[in-house]
This record gives sequence, structure tokens and C-alpha cells, in this order.
Amino acid sequence: FRAVQLEIFYSKDEILQLYLNLIPFGSNIEGIKSASMLYFKKTPDLLSLAELTTLSIIPNRPSSLRLGTRNSLVVQERNKWLNRFQKAKLFESTAIENALNEPLSVSRGEAPKNAPHLAIRLKNNFPEQPIIKSSLQANTQAKVEVLVKNYVNRIRVMNIQNAAVLVIDNKTMNVVSYVGSADFYNNTDGGQVDGIQAIRSPGSALKPLLYALAFEKGIITPKSMINDVPTNFNGFEPENFDKRFNGKVSTTFALANSLNIPAVKILRDLGKSTLIDALKKMDFKTIKKQEKDLGLSLILGGCGVTLEEMTQMYTQFANGEFQKMKLVYDDEQFGNNIQSIFKPPSSILNSSLFLLHQILTQIKRPDLPNNFDYSYRLPKIAWKTGTSFGKRDAWSIGYNKRFTVGVWVGNFSGEGVPELSGAEIATPLLFNIFNAIDYNGINKAFKQPENVSLRKICAETGNLPNEFCTNQVLDYYISGFSHTNKCEHLKNVFVNEAETSSFCTDCLPNEGVKQKLYPNLSPDLLAFYESKQVFYERIPPHNANCERIFKEQDKAPNIVSPNDGSEYFIDTKEPQQIQLACQATNDVKTVFWYINDELYAKSSPNKAVFYRPKMGRIKISCSDDKGRNSNISIQVMKE
Repeated sequence: FRAVQLEIFYSKDEILQLYLNLIPFGSNIEGIKSASMLYFKKTPDLLSLAELTTLSIIPNRPSSLRLGTRNSLVVQERNKWLNRFQKAKLFESTAIENALNEPLSVSRGEAPKNAPHLAIRLKNNFPEQPIIKSSLQANTQAKVEVLVKNYVNRIRVMNIQNAAVLVIDNKTMNVVSYVGSADFYNNTDGGQVDGIQAIRSPGSALKPLLYALAFEKGIITPKSMINDVPTNFNGFEPENFDKRFNGKVSTTFALANSLNIPAVKILRDLGKSTLIDALKKMDFKTIKKQEKDLGLSLILGGCGVTLEEMTQMYTQFANGEFQKMKLVYDDEQFGNNIQSIFKPPSSILNSSLFLLHQILTQIKRPDLPNNFDYSYRLPKIAWKTGTSFGKRDAWSIGYNKRFTVGVWVGNFSGEGVPELSGAEIATPLLFNIFNAIDYNGINKAFKQPENVSLRKICAETGNLPNEFCTNQVLDYYISGFSHTNKCEHLKNVFVNEAETSSFCTDCLPNEGVKQKLYPNLSPDLLAFYESKQVFYERIPPHNANCERIFKEQDKAPNIVSPNDGSEYFIDTKEPQQIQLACQATNDVKTVFWYINDELYAKSSPNKAVFYRPKMGRIKISCSDDKGRNSNISIQVMKE
């Protein structure tokens, strides 16, 4: 009855397929493919005649004909059937003779567990699909797995337990290697966590995208100068990784050295929403969720990203457009959303990425591992590192024309390690992988676009030179889009012959006066020079007899401490002091501090003043010797 029932519902081929997939081979092994893989470590289509015959006879007696324990009995029964095949002339006599002489020395092995993190992910994504053809390249996957496992074994002495690596073919966007952790079977260190999908802090690894957008918007060029000095961004006071400040630096230096203050200033000028919109278009899922809560700290790692999202983003730097990576060959299942994140047209995109590529391929930079070029071969790639706050995540992502490789190193527990850094810990693994999978890779991923040219700029500011600019250098710019700001690093000041007093047009005497160029320093750079005792030519004090009242409120002292609108909790038994600090223009010699409109102190602009506050709302004012004034207010409460 069952046989007739099967005949009604299934064809002969389907019945045979069901039989081959369900026949027992002893223990918990079912199906000829499972038996072939577990006993002979290959698929059925690669089996020899002797091996096929062996598997064909076992289902009749799976208990007694058990491979690995009773191989001699299995050979005896196998040869009986091979002799029957010979009598029936089913195969050539030579094939039968070879099969009869073939030894049988097999035992049950472990099931293949290649790329376990990806296998689990694909199974979850396609639960109804019997065969999923991944995009991985077996050789590349094997090489990267060995490199990651060996590397993590070496750095475990520093209490760094894990790493994850993603390798994408830039041309096809196929994922050719997917290593979610150093050892999938290490339960102690979270080996089964998929580090490629884990949400982590990117540190400085987002900065290349910011600079590319800023190049495109014309805000900066590679040699634009930015002040790397202590700066308060409405209560946010970032520091550099090495806790040092460099004064005036170029855009190229700022990105190559991964400086934080210049990056925050560029983000402020570009607009936070511009960067967030770009990340949302690239499907940064956590960024979408966090959008309302993100501030300027976003560019320093104050957000959540995955290694998958970051590596996909870097493929755009190599390809010129954003594409989703592919985990399977039949990409219709995953979709292939192609969209450029940069507006306007692609020519601007290519121009921006060309400028970015010139910076990220520099060899002399601090994120090159110590002595790496002496002990290993340096691959021809562009790369950027990142280290999250608390040294919990180390990133290094690189690309050339062929591959983009993303590396994350750290602990899945989130434990920070003092030695953990993108440059010293993640980058050596990145270089090892590139040397293993693309030795002597091509570095010239970008040709110079037609609208990128060289122009002379003032080395002091990176702006177009003025008549007083004597130190001029060449700089790349994007025709029609890069800024055309004129240099103003010097300004003319009327002074007396002895250069001891300066004058404005209202108090300018008829004789004994000359014009002289003085440095036109911004208040934040001026304060930095004063604190570090850096020599610069100061503008002489203004004429004491001048009766003009200065009203340029845009040049009023900038109060940098305390923060406007902040709440301070103090211990009434041992009340703390609050520092009063400001930044003023370099022609200001004296500032006056007022507490609730009453004079509290008189000092030089760069000298810190301390105040022991009382409870309640307090108005703090700072006036300079030109009559310019700025105000803030704070709330002081009991702790």
C-alpha cells in the first residue's frame, strides 16, 4: 500500500532521491552524502567504485557492517558485490580489479564545519533552502582563519582574546573571507559570538568618510590649516589619543595622525546631519536608531557600528560608489542596493576620493606599527586605524584595487586593555592578511580626475595667497568646488616709530606713525601659544588716550570655562572652586571678570582665575580692555 501511495505522489527520480537522503548508515548517520563526508571526507560524486560499493552495502546491515570498527568484514562483503558486478559485466574489468585491490582504512570523522559563523547566519537567513552557495573562496578563507587564530594566540599574553576579519572583493562585492572570531569552539572567550555583526565603537575609523565629504563640499583641501588646540564645543572638550596638541596643522597631517580636535571642527563646519545622512544611506542600522542622540563625539567613536558596515563603507573608497556586499552567489536573495552616498555628481565623488587616497596611502604616519617595515613586507594599500574610548576596540581597515579588508581586535566581554590600539594591534594583522591574499597587489586605485588640479596656496593657512604671503606651496583642489578663501594670516596695524603703541583710525596721529604687518591669530591659537610659551610677534597695546568705544561683539572674549548653562553640584562642607577662563584676540591685554554684574577679578586673558560659587543661578561676565563683553550663566546646586 505504501509503495503504491509513493508511486502516486512521487516520480521514480524523487523516490530514489528520498531513499538516498534517508538511508541509515549506522549510529546517527543518515543519507549517502552525510556518510560520504563523514567517512571519506568528500562528496558522493568524487567517490571511487570501491567507496561507492562500500556505502551501497552498509544500509542492509548498518549494525554489523560498521566502518571504522569492522573494516575487514566490510571489505569482504564489498568484494562479493564487486565480483558480482564483474560477472554481470557492469564495469570494465580493469576498474573492478582496481576496486578489489583498494584498501579500506577509514573511520568516522567530524562533519565539515567551514566558516561556522557565516554558515549559521546563512542558515538563519534561508531556513527553507536546502543548498546555499556562499561567496567564500575556500583558499582565502582557510588562509585568513589560520592567520587570525595564530595572531590571537600570540597576543593573548596581553589579555586580548579575540579578533574578527571580513574580506570583500571590490569588483564583485563578494565576501571571500568571513571570520567571526579567532576560534569558534572557544567557549571561554565567546568564540561563537559573530564579531562581524557585533555592535562596537569605531574610534577614529569613521574619519576618512568625514574628510571625503568635506573635500567634496569645498570646506577643506589637503593643505588647509586647522588649529589643533584645546577647544570647548559647547561643553564637549575632546582630546587627542596621545593627550597632546600640535597647534596649527594641515588637513593631511590631521587625518594621517588621526587628530581629534581638527576632526570635530570639520564635522561642526560640515554639519552633523550631513555625515549622519551619508551613514544612513549606507545602512548603518545603529546610527539610524541613535540619530537623535548623536553629537559631535560621533566622529570620535561616540556611536555604534559593525565590522560589516565599516568594511562595506571602505569599499566605496576603492570603487567610487556604495554597494552592499554579497554573501551568496545568487544575490537576488540579498538584494544589491547600489547608490552613491555623495551628491552632487560622481565626478565630485571621484575627486574627493582621489584626495583621500593620497593621504591614506602615506607611509610615514604614526599608525604604522613600530618597526613593521623592518620586519614585514609593507603591502601597497590605503588604510585607517581606530581605537575606541577605554581601549576596548582596535580597528584597522584597508583597501587596494582588488580587496577591502576589515580587522577588529578586542574582547567580546568589552574589557579594555592598555596595550590595545588600532595601530599596534590591529594593523599588523591587516598587513599579514593582505600579504597572504594579494602579495604585490596594485596600489594605484585612483587616477587623477580631470577636475583635480594643483594651485599655489599660502603655507600658513592653506588659503589662496595674498600679497604678503611669501611662503607659498602647491596644493590639490577640485575645480569649481574647493573654497577660494584669501589668506589673512597677517594684518596691517598702525604703530608708532618705536612700535610700542598701536592706533585705530579714530586716534591716528598725523605724524610719527607707520604701518606694520602682525600675525592675525585666532583667540584659541593665541591662548595655546601663551600657555605653551610659544613666541609670536604681539601687537603693541592700543593708544591709551584713544576715546573710541569698541563694539565688535563678534571679537568679545570667548568664555571657555565654565560651560554656559551647566549645572554644578558642590559639597557645602568643602565647597569646590570653579575655574574662570577665556580666549581673547591678541590685541587684548586685560580682561575683567564679573559675577552677577559685580567686578570679581582683573587679569591677563590667558591667566586662569578661580571662584568659589554660592548656591543658585549665577551670571558670569567677561569684558576686555576694548569694552567688548560676553556673558554666560550656570546653576550651582547642593551635592
